Amino acid sequence: QVQLVESGGGLVQPGGSLRLSCAASGSIFSIRAMGWYRQALGKQRELVATVTSGGSTNYADSVKGRFTISRDNAKNILNLQMVGLKPEDTAVYYCNVIGKTSASGVWGSYWGQGTQVTVSS
Repeated sequence: QVQLVESGGGLVQPGGSLRLSCAASGSIFSIRAMGWYRQALGKQRELVATVTSGGSTNYADSVKGRFTISRDNAKNILNLQMVGLKPEDTAVYYCNVIGKTSASGVWGSYWGQGTQVTVSS
């Protein structure tokens, strides 16, 4: 199985910065893509940013220019640098991995437990 552990959430004032990290471990044979999603209270989970194994990135329009996703392929670590945070960024942020545990296995979607980000004065 694949385990994902997120860290770096917390309380920050509007305009502030936070850096989230996600460490993937376990029986990982290959990772196709990694990403961050978020879910605000009473809302559906939404994509924040993704990065493929080849380095291609995709961002939600609401975070473009403020968030930067990066990945350490050798260590299977995913980061999300967030600057210019707004109250509407408040949510639980989840790490997601599309990977497989063996060469003959199927691609699976794995989720972390989530980390709370609160933007408030």
